Amino acid sequence: MENYQSGQIHNVVLLSHSGAGKTSLSEAMLFQSKAITRLGKVDDGATTSDHDPEEVKRKISISTSLLPFEWNKTKVNILDAPGYADFVGEVKAALRVAEGAVIVVCAASGMEVGTEMVWKYAEDEGVPRILFINKIDRENADFFKTLEQLENTFGKKCMPIQLPIGSESSFEGVLDLITAKPSDAPSNLGDKVAAFRDRLAEAAAETDDDLIAKYLEGEELTEEELRRGLQAAITGGKAVPVMVGSAMQNKGVAELMNAICSHLPSPKDKGKITARNPQTQQEEAIDPEDTAPLSALVFKTTADPYVGRLTYLRVYSGAINSDSSVWNANKNRAERIGQLYMIRGKAQEAVSRIAAGDIGAVAKLAETGTNDTLCNKEHPLLLDTIDFPAPTLSVAVYPKTKADMDKLGPALGRLSEEDSTITVHKDTVTAETIVSGMGEAHVDVSVEKIKRKFGVELRTETPKIPYKETITVPVKSEYKHKKQTGGHGQYAHVLLELEPLPRGTGSEFGAKVVGGSVPKNYIPAVEKGVNEALHEGVLAGYPVTDLKVKLYDGSYHSVDSSDIAFKLASSHAVRKGVLEGQPVLLEPIMNIQVTIPDSFTGDVMSDLNGKRAKVLGMTPGDGINIIDAQVPLAEMLRYAIDLRSITQGRGGYTMEFSHYEEVPQHVTQRIIAASKKESEKT
Repeated sequence: MENYQSGQIHNVVLLSHSGAGKTSLSEAMLFQSKAITRLGKVDDGATTSDHDPEEVKRKISISTSLLPFEWNKTKVNILDAPGYADFVGEVKAALRVAEGAVIVVCAASGMEVGTEMVWKYAEDEGVPRILFINKIDRENADFFKTLEQLENTFGKKCMPIQLPIGSESSFEGVLDLITAKPSDAPSNLGDKVAAFRDRLAEAAAETDDDLIAKYLEGEELTEEELRRGLQAAITGGKAVPVMVGSAMQNKGVAELMNAICSHLPSPKDKGKITARNPQTQQEEAIDPEDTAPLSALVFKTTADPYVGRLTYLRVYSGAINSDSSVWNANKNRAERIGQLYMIRGKAQEAVSRIAAGDIGAVAKLAETGTNDTLCNKEHPLLLDTIDFPAPTLSVAVYPKTKADMDKLGPALGRLSEEDSTITVHKDTVTAETIVSGMGEAHVDVSVEKIKRKFGVELRTETPKIPYKETITVPVKSEYKHKKQTGGHGQYAHVLLELEPLPRGTGSEFGAKVVGGSVPKNYIPAVEKGVNEALHEGVLAGYPVTDLKVKLYDGSYHSVDSSDIAFKLASSHAVRKGVLEGQPVLLEPIMNIQVTIPDSFTGDVMSDLNGKRAKVLGMTPGDGINIIDAQVPLAEMLRYAIDLRSITQGRGGYTMEFSHYEEVPQHVTQRIIAASKKESEKT
């Protein structure tokens, strides 16, 4: 592949609702450009993009594939991002490093939930886009109905620059509205050609004073003026061209590739990029040129047990050369660059450099991970990072065998390195390892990936809730530990005060004994016994918290007393005191923010009420409602699935820990019964 400058490169992300034919379209583009010699099919598991075994098995894209090709003396880096909502992290990363997007819509299915979602993501990133209505050859395909849905949802800035000639089995090809005249069109399209051309002319004219004057005077814009004005409207977000075709028949694909090169911006068109100098904390505007200081963002990391770590990076300015050294501005460490690669699906082609505006990969970096910026040490720069969404569904994972247990930690570490929307943590209360992801499919795929890539088999369970216990009234507790054996006996006598503390305080220990009734050298043993007893409460075996324990009296024996005796005595005294202190269960309460379309508000509120939620407020705006509420964690374990079902995939939410609160009595009885049943099993 030739070397290209930033003005000759187009980084374009393919987006869609799952099943719209995005991967088939990327395959057709590779075939049309002669980057591949054989057209693979998703159903056969033979596409360049979906090469991962899980993708082949499920027939969906799971991770973003990089698919470069050459067309019209330019290099196009296609980023084929997943359409399934669980893999939104891949979409966010691909959008961050692209200057343009093609949103694929199925002509038979029309507007779908995923179409709205990816449009919003592209809008948030300010990425110019093209809408491609695919599968026009399918039964029940309807271009004009789909166009109307797009216009109703996204506005009249969605305007066709092509019309299909025929549809379903009679689809023959596409009519270019920029070059065609009403007289060129089939008789059934003549009126539509005139109307749509006028809309295009108006959108193009509005970008330039001379063109608007010409348009208002009734003069027809030339083809060159129409293209120039339209490109400015697309780049400025004032127009979104709608195109049409069939990826499976490879019709309309070349025209789409032409439009990508002529209508979507290159890195040079996008202009200067903004980066922050970590030494001066000042922002700098940098040209996207090879001669500028180096700045490259790592947007994806894959972990392979054989090849090692493969790091995907987008160079924004400067250039990276093979066998060189760069500076990781996030880690403040030098990083050795070995062989650079151009990636196409799973194929790797060695290259000597990655220029400004281009995308490539490097293997076996020691320090660098996703969202890190690589630069020159003498001119450090930090680029804006990818804003990954927080995970919404958690499972507890257990190794199936002893061998799996030994490999579990490193495997989970590699997994979270590879996928920034996966988090792993150890719950200190339940002692479970918790893996959190974006949904059920995401977590299932991650568990399969650990098995396939790292040879670790896991079983998953719904996580246990980290309940806690506390007392509600102050009590005094006394315990005398006395045991006589053949030699020295055991003797310790303690009197403790137990007092409830404000919620969230934790536990405290103090000693205030007079007259040496308990010698000072035994007080650490008393504290140790108290702390051990607090690990396991009396109701359901959960840790005891928000409790102050004070040793105020006791007695000892000059021969039989010992540290172990005082530890045992204080442990028993605490358990006895907690039991007498009217103990209650506490549960974690979460702050949640649910974002939903207006029409689902009633159903979502009803569902939250059934989950013991306290709704704190609701903020309406632009057809969207944001509900703030506090909900027990126990009710939220499957909420990602519930919300998706209620809102047909249109709702989203964030959740964070707020505080612990007393569990209602009827729920407490259920938890105690379940805990007793569990302990009987073991």
